[in-house]
Amino acid sequence: MTSAHVNPTRMELTRQKKRLATATRGHKLLKDKRDELMRRFMELVRENKRLREKVEAGILAANKNFALARASSSDQVLNTALLAPKQAVYLEARPQNVMSVEIPAFQVKTRTADTGDIYSYGFAYTSGELDSAVRELSGLLPDMLRLAETEKACQLLAAEIEKTRRRVNALEHVMIPDAREKIRYISMKLDENERSTQIRLMKVKDLMLEETRQERLKEQ
Repeated sequence: MTSAHVNPTRMELTRQKKRLATATRGHKLLKDKRDELMRRFMELVRENKRLREKVEAGILAANKNFALARASSSDQVLNTALLAPKQAVYLEARPQNVMSVEIPAFQVKTRTADTGDIYSYGFAYTSGELDSAVRELSGLLPDMLRLAETEKACQLLAAEIEKTRRRVNALEHVMIPDAREKIRYISMKLDENERSTQIRLMKVKDLMLEETRQERLKEQ
């Protein structure tokens, strides 16, 4: 038992009480942090689910249009049409702090602001299905990037939640009970020492009174 290795002094008692107060305050702060992380995590999970369903539906629709375009045009025409894209996309990732967790935030810039630059081919020799597929994929880009953000954020927040949970459990089940047990042990020992001191003083007083009484008897 760890209490047996504690020096039962008032200084140690004061130190353990400060340790208990610090652990209790840290436990509350970490629990609040864990609860807030869980709230943010659940919000991101719901957004992630919505975005994934939207992105998967969009990709499915684009693939169908690509399949129709491939059926109506030769591979050579499609490969030539998509060989040299006109538009360029620049992606910048910046860290965003959420409850001491740095999650990525993406910013997208295109080389030109013209929405027509997503088509790298003329419309004379291509099908409308190819145009629809390219337009759908271009429109999905912001959602795909946001989906990547939320998925990475969920992973990082989940790791931080687990780390915070372990710290909360360590404080709740180890440090706080240990400090309380040491305080109880020291207080008990100090009370015992105080009672022993009082008993010794009472015995000394009784001896002194007895000696005084014997001396008076001798004088008589």
